[in-house]
Amino acid sequence: MQKQLAGLVQSLESAQSKLRSLSDRVSGEQWARRPVRDAWSAAQCVEHLNMTSRAYIPLLRTAIDEARSMRSGAIRYYRMDVAGRLLAFMMRPMKNIGKFKLGRVKTTGAFTPRGGQTREELLSDFVRLQSDLIGLVRSADGLPIDRVKIQSPFGKLRYNAYSALQIVAQHQHRHLQQAEEAAR
Repeated sequence: MQKQLAGLVQSLESAQSKLRSLSDRVSGEQWARRPVRDAWSAAQCVEHLNMTSRAYIPLLRTAIDEARSMRSGAIRYYRMDVAGRLLAFMMRPMKNIGKFKLGRVKTTGAFTPRGGQTREELLSDFVRLQSDLIGLVRSADGLPIDRVKIQSPFGKLRYNAYSALQIVAQHQHRHLQQAEEAAR
């Protein structure tokens, strides 16, 4: 597998491992507790990640099919476009500077957690969706996915499919960091 795609698979597997570790060590109360009124609980963070994966998977599947139909030589290096690079940077885990969190981004209403799922349902969905994402990354090996654009499920922004995969991975680690903090 191409090195960058292998790194994406590793990042997605790492996110799944982090979530499993978090779930194993926190109580039901910690899982569901919101640290402050406007912040999400660990459960809400996972629900948001599942909603996001459900939105990206069909877009990525279509983009990979389109890339499969393009004539292309062996892909040695994938390039993120400017919009994708900026969004992936914004989705990285947040940094603490004194009392302030740098990098907070508000989500759109369609991706706001609604609640009502058990921990087991959230985890089962996450594992299934993660398997789908990893399968998509593997199926993209050798394809010019950086030449196929998708429209963000969050708005009008367009970026290439390789950028989208990087955004999804960064976004997962960001919200798993948030889930860890919420469960403390």
